[in-house]
Amino acid sequence: MRFMAGRYGFDQLSRFTSTCALVCLIISMFVFKRFFYFAGLVLLIVTYFRVFSRKHYKRAYENTQYLKMTSGIRNRMGAFRSEMQQRKIYHIYRCPSCRQKIRVPKGKGRIEVRCPKCSTTFIKNS
Repeated sequence: MRFMAGRYGFDQLSRFTSTCALVCLIISMFVFKRFFYFAGLVLLIVTYFRVFSRKHYKRAYENTQYLKMTSGIRNRMGAFRSEMQQRKIYHIYRCPSCRQKIRVPKGKGRIEVRCPKCSTTFIKNS
């Protein structure tokens, strides 16, 4: 513990680079190309450099830039995960006119759904 005192430690970018390094090293075992092996080693060195760095400001800035670049993908993945969890209890339909997602509880039979955005009504099975 004393060794890591004052060090930056792991963050999202470090986890990403270490995962990429592991994938490259595994691929290099099967493909027999030196490119994947050296790419994996370089990524592993970059990861350890970031983890053991004492320059907190620079590492935090790098992580913030990484999070900004990947925010769209992370938001879509979170929305997809949430939608998959809700599908157990709800049907999710799209309004035919405005394409708004509408959540309707399952097991209610044939119901008339009114879109909260454009007030269009349509009939769906629940």
